[in-house]
Amino acid sequence: MKILLDTHIWVWRLLEPERLATGLAELLAEPGHELYLSPISVWETLVLARKKRLALQPDPAAWVHAALRKSATTMAPLDHEVALQSENLAGFGSNDPADRLLVATALVHGLTLATADRAMHEFEALRVVG
Repeated sequence: MKILLDTHIWVWRLLEPERLATGLAELLAEPGHELYLSPISVWETLVLARKKRLALQPDPAAWVHAALRKSATTMAPLDHEVALQSENLAGFGSNDPADRLLVATALVHGLTLATADRAMHEFEALRVVG
């Protein structure tokens, strides 16, 4: 399975793995699955750190670089089709630009999204785990 990690899933997996549902943690640990991360999640993580909603040591940029190496994810393409699709999500209940871009990334690139976000789980066009 090709799994796109929502920002909070990526951060929880690295900083607070106990917050992950047991089944999701096991699924993400299975060696046969390919894990993807969007550049949007890196940006969103840095924004959270700048707003002091997330403490990343020794500093946010260094933490992100180390986290990218540790998490062994593939970069999910953020391309024109994703941008176009992000504004064509009829029935998706969130106006958050990062959420819309992550959903569009999953749809355009045929990825399953790992998330705890209720709006994403309720969006029928999307394959979701978590």
